[in-house]
This record gives sequence, structure tokens and C-alpha cells, in this order.
Amino acid sequence: MTTEEFQQLQDEVYAKLNEGLNPHLYYHKVEHTMDVMEQSLRIAIAEGITDAHDLLLLKVACLFHDTGFLVAYKGHEQASCEILRKRMLNNPFSEEDIQKMEGMIMSTRIPQSPKTLLEKVICDADLDYLGREDFPIISKRLCDELMALGRIKTPEEFDQIQISFFEAHEYWTLTSLSERAPVKWIYLQQLKQV
Repeated sequence: MTTEEFQQLQDEVYAKLNEGLNPHLYYHKVEHTMDVMEQSLRIAIAEGITDAHDLLLLKVACLFHDTGFLVAYKGHEQASCEILRKRMLNNPFSEEDIQKMEGMIMSTRIPQSPKTLLEKVICDADLDYLGREDFPIISKRLCDELMALGRIKTPEEFDQIQISFFEAHEYWTLTSLSERAPVKWIYLQQLKQV
């Protein structure tokens, strides 16, 4: 896949997300996909991943990792894999490549269970915000989304879910363990004090 072909694919996926996602997805929107792409590449380079083909597979997996939200909220990862597979029918990816991308997408399902380094990278990128300065803003978007969809009733309920989630979550790459885990720990202490 050439750079131009990838750019066309990216534009196509971003357009479908912008047009087709439920407007109440305040967190799982195209900006989240863009952020996961950016953070995945940052983490991959820091982890020493330099193979151009592996980086391409990672980028395509990032693009498609939440496309399943176009059709389902629960089980969106499996739906994302189906959308990816259908879209890649006439592309230059081998069955092995498609399976690697599906593995990356499925590894982001909570609780995360990555097996390969590329899967660890996308998992850490997907939840990178937990250890960043913009955590409060992004966290509020997720709370608003869950409330709008009727999955929680109050922000206080969300705070309790966040505490449990933080305590169960772990970063997988050395990069995220050193750069994001310490800040995430500070946020966890703040959540417990609320």
C-alpha cells in the first residue's frame, strides 16, 4: 500500500466515522481514532519498531479499531474486525497481515490481553490519555457518553467505575510504563479523594 493509498483509506475511514457515528459518542469519535494513531506511532518508534510494513499494519489497525461503533456498542471490536476484513478484500494485504491487524484490534477489548509488541502498542495508545494532562477533559467526554447512552446515571457512578478501571488497568510497553503510568497513578489518588 503506497502512502497515497493509505491517505485515501484514512480519509475514507475518517469520513465514515464523522458521518455515521452516533452523535452521543462524545469520546469514541474520530478524534479518538486520530489520537490512537498518533500515540501508536509515537510508542512504536520509542519501542524500536522500525519495519515499514509493521508500522503500516499498526496504522491500518488503528484506523479501523473503533469502526465497529458504526454498528454496535457492545462487541464493537469484533464488528471492527469484520469491517476491516470486508474493506481489505481488494487490497495488497495477505491473510497473515489481516489476522495481525485483527489481533491488534481485538487486543484492545477490555480487559486488554495483548500478546505481540504491536498489540501492546495499540493497547497502550488506546488508553494513553489515562496518564496525560488532558485526562480530565477526555474522561468527562467518556462520562458524558456513558450517561447519554444510559449506561450510567451519575458522574459519581462514573468515578467509582474509573477507580476500579484504573486499579485493574496496566500499561504494557516500557514507554508507557515510564511516561504514562506515574501520572495515571496520581489521577487514581485524586479519584479516590473525591
